[in-house]
Amino acid sequence: MSLPVDANEKQHGSGRKSGPLLSGTAYCISSCSMILLNKVVLSGYDFNAGVSLMFYQNLISTAIVLILGLCRAVSLEKLSWKLIRVWLPVNVIFIGMLLSGMYSLKYINIAMVTILKNMTNILTAIGELYLFRKRQNQKVWTAMFLMIISAVSGGITDLSFDATGYAWQTLNCILTASYSLTLRRVMDEAKKSTKSGSLNEVSMVLLNNLLSLPFAIFLILLLHEWEYVINA
Repeated sequence: MSLPVDANEKQHGSGRKSGPLLSGTAYCISSCSMILLNKVVLSGYDFNAGVSLMFYQNLISTAIVLILGLCRAVSLEKLSWKLIRVWLPVNVIFIGMLLSGMYSLKYINIAMVTILKNMTNILTAIGELYLFRKRQNQKVWTAMFLMIISAVSGGITDLSFDATGYAWQTLNCILTASYSLTLRRVMDEAKKSTKSGSLNEVSMVLLNNLLSLPFAIFLILLLHEWEYVINA
């Protein structure tokens, strides 16, 4: 028995409304879980191999995306050297963003990391203003000013202040903002480097995680982390 037209429309409408909510909830859960897990590993177990931890996580992410692509559960863009060359600057910043975030978690508590991450929005807005001439309204700048106050207040009252951790987190904010701005700048060129003329989010996840693996291996060898991991 088929549903009336208006009932079908209501179902599709409710699905469209609940989709972003479910996606946002899933993102919050996964993001918080990753931060907590990294904090436990890096601080709780005093794990001193952040690059190796990043390599493991990115390897798992790459494997999951490739498996989903082979099962045709997601659509993946075919990789080419032309696309990889265009994407390399984005990937280098992506690696720096992940590593600086991990190192900051080792020295700073999660609450302060969350507060300081708000500074990224301010840097991104300033970058958009100078690079893309995109102006924000007064309400946005007011909200960002309040973010600055919260970050400064949090830093002043942080009893476990660690200069090294704050330096890593400051670098993380700069790299995160740079990642967003660079991604916006190279996206059009990256799309031209694909056969389909488009580049979906899943393909970008694969690009970032897959291309980070050789860099991670190089850093693991350079920093002698492989010896630490074997002994640990």
